Amino acid sequence: MERLDGTVALVTGASGGIGAATAVALAERGASVGLVARGGDRLEEVARRVRSIGGRALRVQADVTVRRQAAGAVERVVAEFGRLDTVVNNAGVMLVGPVADAPEGEWERMVAVNQLGLMYVTQAAQAHLVKAAGAEPRRVADIVNISSTAGRVSRPGTAVYSMTKTGVVAFSEALRQEMQPQRVRVSVVEPGNVETELATHTRPEARDGAQTQIRRIERLTPQDVARTVVFIVTCPRRVAVNEVLVRAADQTW
Repeated sequence: MERLDGTVALVTGASGGIGAATAVALAERGASVGLVARGGDRLEEVARRVRSIGGRALRVQADVTVRRQAAGAVERVVAEFGRLDTVVNNAGVMLVGPVADAPEGEWERMVAVNQLGLMYVTQAAQAHLVKAAGAEPRRVADIVNISSTAGRVSRPGTAVYSMTKTGVVAFSEALRQEMQPQRVRVSVVEPGNVETELATHTRPEARDGAQTQIRRIERLTPQDVARTVVFIVTCPRRVAVNEVLVRAADQTW
């Protein structure tokens, strides 16, 4: 894998789980990292982890579902570090349960975070990524969108969550074709069951069923997914890894 020295990455949902692990892993390869999330205290802890390995980190407290905040986060990272080479759209929520009794606002929140936030950050970052792709040290830039196995396999209780993640895959493929002439690679990662707090966002009745499934498998760790992201963005510029499905070895769905 190539080094990322002299490059800058922005990671959304960076206060924990896959986002935090990815930010640290990119810093280990030499990238400066912009850490974007709504929560400030947890971001500071991730920033400390990055600095403890000699990396540079900028905390940006922002709600990516608000278009001006998403754009502001991108601009703050560029203003601090001077460029932007990699964007990892990781922020997401999983609010699962039957369609019939979905609480008011649940669908809207998933669409806002999982889709609109990703699109707002991506659009704000595009010009900066094109500029970085035309310059040293790597002459390539990357957008990595975190989807889910739920974007491939829909199950009872995941109708709207699966819809949002399927949309991420479709958006990523169309964007890949748009950005390819500028040497901005677009990739989508579809993790299976990962040991994060995401499942705690679900309704209590759905959470009980999920816990029964989880107990039967050895889940992925956030670091497993982070290694996948690092592999994608450290490939030589001639290589584009467009889609990665990574399940827990015990996972059948």
